[in-house]
Amino acid sequence: QVQLVESGGGLVQAGGSLRLSCTASGHTIFRDTMGWFRQAPGKEREFVGCISWSGGITNYAVALKDRFTISRDNAKNTAYLQMNSLKPDDTAVYYCAARYDYSESYYTDDRDYQNWGQGTQVTVSS
Repeated sequence: QVQLVESGGGLVQAGGSLRLSCTASGHTIFRDTMGWFRQAPGKEREFVGCISWSGGITNYAVALKDRFTISRDNAKNTAYLQMNSLKPDDTAVYYCAARYDYSESYYTDDRDYQNWGQGTQVTVSS
């Protein structure tokens, strides 16, 4: 059974940084596009960014691309979300997701992803 587990969330002051990890078990993400999404209280889940299976293509929400970076280490079966210059508006539960896709493509719609983690809370204090 495929399991994605996010880690690295927590409480950080505005201007700080966090790196989230998403590690897969029961499945290799080698051929998966990996996506990150977030959901703030009272809001819909929104796309943060994604990375193709090779890491050759990344795509980000326009408002986040200057502060967030996605990477992956297929040997470790892990994807990462580096978040810098965090703001209180970044407070949300962050989810990673996987989509089997051997093409160098990116997907911004959460309906395109088959497997999801349970989420990790990120809280940014002002």
